[in-house]
Amino acid sequence: MSRYATSSVSPPSVRTSRLLPFPIAMCACVALLLLAGCQKQEAVAKKLPIMVRTETVAVADYAPRTSLTGVIAARTLNNLSFRVGGRVAERLVDIGQHVDKGAVLARIDPQEQESDLRSAQADLDAAQAQLTQAAATFERQKTLLAQGFTTRRDYDSADQALKVAQGSVDAAQSALANAQQNLSFTELTAGAPGVITARQVEAGQVVQAAQTVFTVAEDGDRDAVFNVQETLVAKTPASPAVTITLLSDPQVRATGKVREISPAVDQASGSIRVKVGIPDTPAGMPLGAAVIGSVSAKPAKAILLPWQALTSSAGKPAVWVVDPSTKAVTTAPVEVLAFDSGTVVIAKGLNEGQSVVTAGGQLLSPGQTVEISGAAQ
Repeated sequence: MSRYATSSVSPPSVRTSRLLPFPIAMCACVALLLLAGCQKQEAVAKKLPIMVRTETVAVADYAPRTSLTGVIAARTLNNLSFRVGGRVAERLVDIGQHVDKGAVLARIDPQEQESDLRSAQADLDAAQAQLTQAAATFERQKTLLAQGFTTRRDYDSADQALKVAQGSVDAAQSALANAQQNLSFTELTAGAPGVITARQVEAGQVVQAAQTVFTVAEDGDRDAVFNVQETLVAKTPASPAVTITLLSDPQVRATGKVREISPAVDQASGSIRVKVGIPDTPAGMPLGAAVIGSVSAKPAKAILLPWQALTSSAGKPAVWVVDPSTKAVTTAPVEVLAFDSGTVVIAKGLNEGQSVVTAGGQLLSPGQTVEISGAAQ
């Protein structure tokens, strides 16, 4: 053998493995444990039902009651004015004062009317003198005609003169009556008992005939005046009974009927003026008093639920409905008719007998099982 021969025996193969560093291995184990724990908690959470309160859907007649604030106003307002012009010499009443029928409210200076009266009296005296003379002439002509000492022509002239004189006396008497009436018009009197609500003149001011001087709210039944939204007028029955309550004292109450509805919408407020007649108006409701008018609208079939039952689904109103067999919840879109104090009124979307979640809905998700609070175990 050659001494240069190489050995055919290979060195034993050594199997090597790469081991992870100890800190990294520990972190991986902790992460696996945490993940397993979370999965277990999720599984437990899915199994545990959520406690909720429910209410059975029932359809009822819903008649919303609307209350508005208004004021007490007079049913009849009279604008009083002088029938003749002149300077106001005296004002005897003020705003808010109650006056009786025939009470003198103001006077104007009667100097002009007194002068006209004296002139009319003088004209009447002159006309009566002419009538006396014409009557004597006629009687004389009548006697002479009977005796044949005058002509028919003179008799007719005397008769005509008598008739003209009589007409002059009648005209003078009429002028005198007008002058006397104009003198009486210098005093402004109340045509009916009431309260002075407005005054437009002062003593010393010159007024024209028919210029408004005072406004009087006549005594009697009053009206409650309200500014009502147009939609409320359309939904209200034709002749509803309106309950009127004094704002400052709710014990003072009365019942009225709608007496007048304005045919036009007020451009400034967008509302309609409604007057409610109050027969036998209580003494505790004076003019200008603030009152509350309440009226019920037309009844409609609806479902009343606590406002806590309302939720949202895809941006629209909805409620949670409980399946009676599986106790799983689903959302049901609803149509809201109105919102009341602590109550939501549902018009469509629910059927009578369904079970709706009224408390605890904020914790629910579709398909979630629930347990009803207070249900028999």
